[in-house]
Amino acid sequence: MFKNLFIAAMGLCTLAQANTTITGAGASFPAPVYQKWTYTYSQENPDTQVTYQSMGSGAGLNQIKAGTVDYAGSDNPLTLEQQQAAGLEQYPMLTGGVVVIVNLPGVKNGQLKLSRDVLARIFLGEITNWNDPAIKALNPKLRLPKLKITVVRRSDSSGTSFIFTNYLSKISADWKNKVGQGSSVKWPVGIGGQKNPGVCNNVARTRGSIGYTEYTYAVEANLTCAMLENADGKYIAPSQASFSASAASADWNNAPGFYMELTNVPGATSWPITGVTYIIMRKDTPADKKAELRDFFMWSYTKGAPVATKLNYVPLPDSVVKLIEPRL
Repeated sequence: MFKNLFIAAMGLCTLAQANTTITGAGASFPAPVYQKWTYTYSQENPDTQVTYQSMGSGAGLNQIKAGTVDYAGSDNPLTLEQQQAAGLEQYPMLTGGVVVIVNLPGVKNGQLKLSRDVLARIFLGEITNWNDPAIKALNPKLRLPKLKITVVRRSDSSGTSFIFTNYLSKISADWKNKVGQGSSVKWPVGIGGQKNPGVCNNVARTRGSIGYTEYTYAVEANLTCAMLENADGKYIAPSQASFSASAASADWNNAPGFYMELTNVPGATSWPITGVTYIIMRKDTPADKKAELRDFFMWSYTKGAPVATKLNYVPLPDSVVKLIEPRL
């Protein structure tokens, strides 16, 4: 994470040398790859400096609506009607996984299994201890401690929260009726953390905690990820392969305004909490600035794809990029 912050800082230091500046802000979900992209693109194109500030999807949407940035990042997709009403347009950039992270003494990465029912009941506050019979039944070989469960969730308006609550609403009628989905919801229990790093930090320092975050943050923080039950009833570990399996089901040809949900999709190897992260622009962006944005985004889809893969994201397939290109 410190490397990403350094890269972003270096990009800001060279702004004065550029003829054109492009500013972006929003979702922390894709921030590791966006910060790498903006730095590398600016180095390769010294006349154009691109920046991205991680502040959460909700804040990013507010910024683009106010016209204080040139593009926003969001994991909370807008419907075509919402885009038209606000004078915005959105384009998918990447696919990635939201994972469940835990801090449990003696439990290693990929050992803990959580069913759909148990996961929802934990975040509803109905299961409050790690040695609960429902968790023990799923993990008979694990020595689960008699330890209180501390739920950690986002305290800011978050696209990662939208993806996670969208999933919980699909797998639990109680969650759907009592809490629902959104970038900001009234959480039944838990302590809050700012952006994905805030959730990771709280989980890392709180014994017995459980939270959710984008996969890259969990990997960089060396946090323990749980295996989750997917739509086919299989217990799956988070990986680029399982995220790709979920993304393969996307029908982008029939997605008005590129609105897409990839949670709880069928497939024996599909990760159940997969999301799409988007860039959002204003329709009234001046033509010269829009041309600069288009060049940067097309570079990201093509030359930036290997960087995304290295950081555990799933780049969009060429067929989807070909759908996007003429609209940009």
